[in-house]
Amino acid sequence: MRTGWLVAGGVLLLFTAGASAHHSFTATYDESKEITIEGELVQFSFRNPHAWVHVMAPDENGEMRRWGVEWGGAGQLAGQGIRRDSLKPGDHVVITGNPGRNPEDYRIRMRSLLRPSDGFGWGFQGETFD
Repeated sequence: MRTGWLVAGGVLLLFTAGASAHHSFTATYDESKEITIEGELVQFSFRNPHAWVHVMAPDENGEMRRWGVEWGGAGQLAGQGIRRDSLKPGDHVVITGNPGRNPEDYRIRMRSLLRPSDGFGWGFQGETFD
């Protein structure tokens, strides 16, 4: 009977670990494609598990949209020199990344970010996130 409880506990532990595992970017983003948006930053959420950048930029038809750009977590980005005050609303940015699988979501997985006004950037020196 004790062995049965140990086995059941082990199985439960495996399922619990799997449930808290990191989501797959491939399920959300088309990693075979890359797009670039250019516009005005409206919000920077520096947090875990992922930071988010929101940018007002035109879509493929020239219509202004609010794009959600998923980035690395605050801890990982901090280790790469990004701080809570690195980006501010009103910053003009150019972002390249993988588009979301649902085009109506206007969502991107960050690959690079450039603020042309001062050359601030991320993703050009091998920086990545998972």
